[in-house]
Amino acid sequence: MEIVPGVHAIRKLGIGRAYLYAEADKLTLIDSGLPKSADKIFATIEALGRKPEDVRQVIITHYHNDHAGSLADVVERSSAQVLAHPLDAPVLRGERPPAPAKTNVVIRRLLELTNPGGRAPAPVRVDREVSDGDEIDQDGGARVVHTPGHTPGSISIYLPQRRLLFAGDAAGNMLGLRPPVGWFTEDGATARASIARLAELDFDVALLGHGKPLTKDAAASFRKLAEKLAK
Repeated sequence: MEIVPGVHAIRKLGIGRAYLYAEADKLTLIDSGLPKSADKIFATIEALGRKPEDVRQVIITHYHNDHAGSLADVVERSSAQVLAHPLDAPVLRGERPPAPAKTNVVIRRLLELTNPGGRAPAPVRVDREVSDGDEIDQDGGARVVHTPGHTPGSISIYLPQRRLLFAGDAAGNMLGLRPPVGWFTEDGATARASIARLAELDFDVALLGHGKPLTKDAAASFRKLAEKLAK
């Protein structure tokens, strides 16, 4: 599903979405969906007339399994480089476990059984650790925006020349634009501050990990949410 020219949403990954950013010489994959999502990702790539090796880099917005669950499979089939924030990279490499859901033990166990997004992703290498303000080779220059709260190393990717924002789970658009789900958000106050920071950027389109993309006046929607959360 093409959202804007060259930007394709990969849907039906169980929960959440991944995105492909297509350029003439390469593809960039933003997030990888739950485990066993690789076939759907590569089917989308094939439908675009491209090959697995065209995926040169995979940007992981945060370590949750619904965003990094198929990362190891994608890397094995494409040899793409993996980019992630230093605070989330240890979870992706299997060096430390993810934070547990913020609820009681019984509900936490039910969430683990019914929502694979709460489990640890399969360990995989991280080729480049990217921090706030770092530039990424994506269509002339994309900028990393550190948007912690959901996880310590959550990032968004901002392309000012195209007025595009890949927000990961800094916010979701299910029943309206909202902060990330509390059960899986490690620091709610920091997550709200990250929304306020994104609201200061200038973008028309926001691609979210959960819910429909915002394709018109997206920054204004973030500003309204930030103002609401500040009350």
